[in-house]
Amino acid sequence: MSLIRASALAALVLAAPLALADAGADLHALFDSEWERGLRESPVSASYLGDRRYNDLWPDLSLKAFDASHAADQAALTRLKAIDRSALSPVDQLNRDLFERDLQDRIDGFRFRAFLVPLDHSSGIQTTSELADVLRFQTAKDYADWIARMESFGGYMDQTIALMRLGVKEKRTAPRIILRRAADQIHAQLTDDPTKSPFYAPFLAMPDAIPQPEQDKLKARAQKAIKDVVVPQHKRYEKFFVNEYLPKCRESVGASALPEGKEFYAWRARLFTTTDLTPDQIHEIGLGEVKRIRGEMDKIIEQVGFKGTFAEFLVYLRTDPKFYFTDPQQLLSEYQALSKRIDPELPKLFRTMPRMPYGVKPIPDTSAPTTTTAYYNQPAADGSRAGYYYVNLYKPETRPKYEMEALSLHEAVPGHHFQIARAMELGELPKFRRYGGFTAFVEGWGLYAESLGGEMGFYKDPYSRFGQLTYEMWRAVRLVVDTGMHAKGWSRDQAIEFFKANAAKAENDIVNEIDRYIAWPGQALAYKIGELKLKELRARAAAKLGPRFDVRDFHDVVLGQGALPLSILERNVDAWIAEQATKPAP
Repeated sequence: MSLIRASALAALVLAAPLALADAGADLHALFDSEWERGLRESPVSASYLGDRRYNDLWPDLSLKAFDASHAADQAALTRLKAIDRSALSPVDQLNRDLFERDLQDRIDGFRFRAFLVPLDHSSGIQTTSELADVLRFQTAKDYADWIARMESFGGYMDQTIALMRLGVKEKRTAPRIILRRAADQIHAQLTDDPTKSPFYAPFLAMPDAIPQPEQDKLKARAQKAIKDVVVPQHKRYEKFFVNEYLPKCRESVGASALPEGKEFYAWRARLFTTTDLTPDQIHEIGLGEVKRIRGEMDKIIEQVGFKGTFAEFLVYLRTDPKFYFTDPQQLLSEYQALSKRIDPELPKLFRTMPRMPYGVKPIPDTSAPTTTTAYYNQPAADGSRAGYYYVNLYKPETRPKYEMEALSLHEAVPGHHFQIARAMELGELPKFRRYGGFTAFVEGWGLYAESLGGEMGFYKDPYSRFGQLTYEMWRAVRLVVDTGMHAKGWSRDQAIEFFKANAAKAENDIVNEIDRYIAWPGQALAYKIGELKLKELRARAAAKLGPRFDVRDFHDVVLGQGALPLSILERNVDAWIAEQATKPAP
């Protein structure tokens, strides 16, 4: 070999890792800059993550800001595509592909102008006070930042109302039948005593580290902000909402009634399932699952010796007092005790546990009457706040005992807290993967986690097992009613009746659920589609690996890369199966 050829080859060998390093550095610089942009554009999201830098700000809801954000998404996509994918490591190729998917989803969805509907029946500016429940109030600045938000609340309200007025003009509103519920939430913010406002809650127990004179000044400022800004703005909002906005909201419940409604719903279905399944295909999957689960339910009805029809059994479950608590605190205590019974069973199925703990809290009174049975709030990104499983104590006589095991397994561990806290602790991943995710994976995992209860020693009572099937049926019904209302012209009453005929959930819950599907088209499709893929992959791994299969290793593979689109999850599991198949059997 000539000296020139040898030198050229050496240069290529040296250039390859340099190119790899440069491409990777460019990629992660883009990740970091876009993450910071996201926090600036959404200061409330930053607050939820525990980032205090924007705790005195509301988001800019002007049309100019939305257009600028869309242009920034397009610029970021252009910058991303300029990075040579082949020059990235396999790990960064996946990071790049997922980031591109996030950007493209947002860019594709911008045309539907969903920001013109900034509220629904359970959330919006009327529930802003609930933000205080997740903020840290430790220093005088924490309180001053909250006061600054209250003092600037008028501008936030101005922009919200402007969006809603434009939404009416463009015929982009939520259905009137669900938004009627928001009126009570708005009215709950009206008080003549500032100290009774939910915005004032952080000031009721201030830390001793703040000197008393400073506490008194902060309390006085807070009361003034509530009296002069927060309450008057809510009064103004109530007048606008009741007299101007609500009468102009649409009568229809399906997303297909919106401008480009069919395209909007098809996009939402792809977004939330991470698949190319059409609404019609999803509808048929749902009908098949309803039929299968109904067969399992019939077996339990026979086991408990009930002699009536299926419909009569559901009435029995909904109405017999033995299945319900009457005291909200007793219900909360049982949720807390149940969570403590679940924790020690986790090592049976998992090798790696999240380090971050979780707690159980009641859903705030301001939203409990109109929201779902439970939900989960993730920990702060810096570890300063644990995760919380929120449970609904409103009307405890409508919260069945036989659902509590499945619900807790889904929302806390090994469900949402387990999966989300684990993802947040994957420090080698970029932030958008640790703190973001794909709904089909996240909610699919939550539903899959419910199915693990039997292996963990739960569902010993047949009614509790029926409760687990009820929850699985609930998610199968979602596939049918969500596509029914948004793609097939079903009415709200038709969806409610289909739900009541197939699941034992209380009617209050069923109505709340149907209204949720109306408000969030397509989101409810993620659960069952994700769970079916997880069960399919587990069955495939167990069949192919035989004695080599260990469910704890399978769960490590599923959870070890954070939330993923289902196709990439399948690719990862198949690669793991192939690797395990080469190892000697135990």
